Amino acid sequence: MKKPRIPHPTMPGEILTEEFLLPLKLTQTALAAKLGTSPRAINEICNGKRAISPLMAMRLAEVFDNTPEFWMNLQTAWDLWKEWKENSGI
Repeated sequence: MKKPRIPHPTMPGEILTEEFLLPLKLTQTALAAKLGTSPRAINEICNGKRAISPLMAMRLAEVFDNTPEFWMNLQTAWDLWKEWKENSGI
């Protein structure tokens, strides 16, 4: 049975950077201060080296006036795609 192709999603950190930080002229350091986390954590999310946790999703939702589900759905889509890519032989 052929494995279904999963479309390549946009990395959550890229969405954070391109759709939120840049338009709002918000630095990673300023966002970290608003979230009560380290600039390193935000940098790692933006660069795809750290996943968005449920707690981080709640914090991001509060700052950007959206929902934790928005952030978790981005992360889940990314995680599923990575898993598919690693296990599909492409």
